[in-house]
Amino acid sequence: MSTVQRTIRGAAIIGLFAVGACQSGGAGGGLGSILGSVLGGQQQGQTQQIDATVRGVDTRSQQLTLQQTNGQNVGVLFDNNTQVVYQNRNYPVTSLENGDRITARLQPSQNGGYYADLITVTQPVNGSAGTVNNGNTNNNVQTLQGTVRQVDRNNGLFTVETSPNVVLTVSMPYNAGRNDAARFQNLRNGDFVRFAGTYLNTSRVQLTQFY
Repeated sequence: MSTVQRTIRGAAIIGLFAVGACQSGGAGGGLGSILGSVLGGQQQGQTQQIDATVRGVDTRSQQLTLQQTNGQNVGVLFDNNTQVVYQNRNYPVTSLENGDRITARLQPSQNGGYYADLITVTQPVNGSAGTVNNGNTNNNVQTLQGTVRQVDRNNGLFTVETSPNVVLTVSMPYNAGRNDAARFQNLRNGDFVRFAGTYLNTSRVQLTQFY
């Protein structure tokens, strides 16, 4: 190989290294950096923890809208494995209400966003006294009755057959009153129950109160 050929080849290799260095250096300025600044300036890839207020629960896209203490909103993903804890009891994400104050533990998701694997309710919007909605101000509250088919006390759920081949999953609110909480703890398969609840979808109801 001539001196001129070796010089040209060396220049080409140096150029390739320079391009590679530029590409790797620019990766930190994308979506990860934007989300990092929104969530307190930490680097993407790390577990985050934020204090926030719930501003929306979109069950269709499985996304929470959270307002941080600085007033900025951020969208966070959830799924059936997301834990919602209040007073050492677990509840479904659908129990969250707008205005609830929470602490969320976030993990980086594959799409470059964040996923909430643990949500701790620090202050419910309705307080901790267990305010009961009697249905006078909420047209979505309906009176239901049926036979209990299954009770999941760990997750605050029970299923009830309201008519032949129609089974609803009923979730307990985390701010349930003392009487409702005691009634839930005493539920057994085969019990007949009558209660008020709000439909979350065609097969899911959140309990308002037992009758």
